[in-house]
Amino acid sequence: EDLAKDGVKLITADPKTSGVARWNFLALWGSVVKTGGDDTKALDFTSKVYKNVPILTKDAREATDVFFKQGQGDALINYENEIILASQKGEKPTYTIPDVNVSIDNPIAIVDKNVDKHGTREVAEAFVKFLYTPEAQREFAKAGFRPIDATVAKEPEFAQKYPPVKTLFTAKDLGGWGEIQKQFFDDGAAFDKIQGSIKR
Repeated sequence: EDLAKDGVKLITADPKTSGVARWNFLALWGSVVKTGGDDTKALDFTSKVYKNVPILTKDAREATDVFFKQGQGDALINYENEIILASQKGEKPTYTIPDVNVSIDNPIAIVDKNVDKHGTREVAEAFVKFLYTPEAQREFAKAGFRPIDATVAKEPEFAQKYPPVKTLFTAKDLGGWGEIQKQFFDDGAAFDKIQGSIKR
């Protein structure tokens, strides 16, 4: 709720150019609709938040740099791993993981035409399987990405670093990416309406 208060300057990326910004938008929207609010309340809240954004950066890393290196803004919305990376580079961020948040689920695919052409199907399939093993999940967690393996997530090294999110929803819970694109990010959709309502 603090992000919607008058006078707060918020740094985030532009959903028209950035993947992180789309997730940020969905996290804001979902913080309303996943706690009993409707689309009208979500639009109102999200509009108030974006009125507090002085500039929309092109991507996550630029948002991080604008906030930490240039000292702009009072708050930054970004990937959790970007904040962990900033910590590893010597910054001392104070951050909050919202109780209501979106799970950023990145897909992986084996491209049949490509692996068949190059004879690499077996190694590609083995690599995909490896990504979900405890060994790989530990390496992801060390690099700032939440482990999805429940056993790894409970290990002392990671349990404090990645506290559980009370209400975690997914893109699928919002209708999937086809519906999300149409409702929020197509030309003339919710994000454009919000931007059109902001007097800069």
